[in-house]
Amino acid sequence: MRLVVDTNIFVSAALKQKSLPGIALYQAAQHGTLLKSAATEAQFFEVMERSYIAPVIVPETRDWLKRLMTSAEIVSITERIAECRDPTDDKFLELAVNGKADLILTGDNDLLVLNPFRGIPIVAPAVFVQGTTRF
Repeated sequence: MRLVVDTNIFVSAALKQKSLPGIALYQAAQHGTLLKSAATEAQFFEVMERSYIAPVIVPETRDWLKRLMTSAEIVSITERIAECRDPTDDKFLELAVNGKADLILTGDNDLLVLNPFRGIPIVAPAVFVQGTTRF
């Protein structure tokens, strides 16, 4: 399974690994291939280093998340997309389409309202955790 994981899932997992987003991220990493683009990777590292986030992340969790991001498959973006009501989220749609993703995992309503996007399911952590065997 090829998966796009929104930055908000990584942040939620960073702040509380046993949260539903943290469990969903763990399952995603176990059951599929995480995808990244230059834009999504840059956002991940920028957000994780914010002064109000970085100090509260347990070092082991930070290392795990960095390993996940580093090992994700890099996707070149050749088809640009401008369809999300929050244009900053278009990078996740671009990644999904260009990377031939099977699913987008997010907690962002601006993306969730587009479910499915070009045949790609967009699901929240609870839906993903409950249906991991279906996806």
